[in-house]
Amino acid sequence: MQRPFELEDQELRDRLEEMVDATISDLGSEFLLMPMGNSFIGYQDFRTAYEVLKRHTQAFTNLTEQTVHQALLENSRTLGVLRAVLGMTPPEWAELARVECDSDITQGAARTLDRNCREASDFVSAMENRYQTRLARTREKGGKPVERTKSLERIDDLVKVAIQYITLGVAKDTDGVIHRLAKFDTQKGLASLQYAAKENVPYAVLLYERYLGRPFAAHRDAVSELVGEVMENAIEKRLRRAGVTYRKTGRAERIPDFGQAPDFCIPDEVNPVVIIEAKITSDDGTARDKVARIKELETQRRKHVAAGQPSYEVVACIDGRGFRERREDMRQMLLRLNGKVFTTASLDQLITHTRIREFVSHDI
Repeated sequence: MQRPFELEDQELRDRLEEMVDATISDLGSEFLLMPMGNSFIGYQDFRTAYEVLKRHTQAFTNLTEQTVHQALLENSRTLGVLRAVLGMTPPEWAELARVECDSDITQGAARTLDRNCREASDFVSAMENRYQTRLARTREKGGKPVERTKSLERIDDLVKVAIQYITLGVAKDTDGVIHRLAKFDTQKGLASLQYAAKENVPYAVLLYERYLGRPFAAHRDAVSELVGEVMENAIEKRLRRAGVTYRKTGRAERIPDFGQAPDFCIPDEVNPVVIIEAKITSDDGTARDKVARIKELETQRRKHVAAGQPSYEVVACIDGRGFRERREDMRQMLLRLNGKVFTTASLDQLITHTRIREFVSHDI
């Protein structure tokens, strides 16, 4: 099957619907695969942290700030376990701490602490050790005792408010609304949590918990920015392998003469011959916005040419099921870009079917 980037302009117009079908059929369902990132915790590590928290709290019969702190010193990832019991995102947890404990923790700080504890199981113990070392040195010199670090204080606030809400549970049902703690492991406070800790939980309850949420939702949100980098990394790998001179722009970077910066300029942004925009999306609304960005780059190209600058190719590298729902947008994109639209399935032809081939210095 031919692809749109293989056709001349008139043939592309004559076979437009066929080429739309061909491009859409190449789109992958990237939602099944997500980048892990540095802070992803596999089940084995999560289960290890769970067992640490369970042991220090005597199967949650002694859930106190002190016992949770000892668990955190042994394994920082118990913070994520406690948050999972609470059933809230880091920003939501921070808001509880702000309201109930008068904490100064911000949503951004909560996300950072959550990420740091996931990335390093000794994060809390390392901070505590540094604090204790400074405290001992100050005492030796007879100075004023040093205060705990902001991070340790904020973790204390998060732990305090989590214990408060988990212990309280849901006092009563209210018609028309459902309480966020109306879960099998927090509905009746500590009694529910202790029951869950015994692992005598009906499978249907677990399935229902998964139904209420979305598997991997929190991780997907955490790595949302990395999803787009999957395509960018694949492009960069091919450019490097072919010895092509290129300039990859940074996130939100501004470059001269471009109201909107593309992801790649070849050979550079001063005198580009090819510019590339890489987009992946699983949502049709987001796909609409991403198509608009690609079309804006082509509009900028026409303005540059009208102003007497040399022409260059605008190339789109896209993937994800979101673009499948935008058939009319796909038609316009193929026409505006003269068929230079590539997917993960056709990315190996990116160099040979664009002017990037003029800059190849290695055998490919």
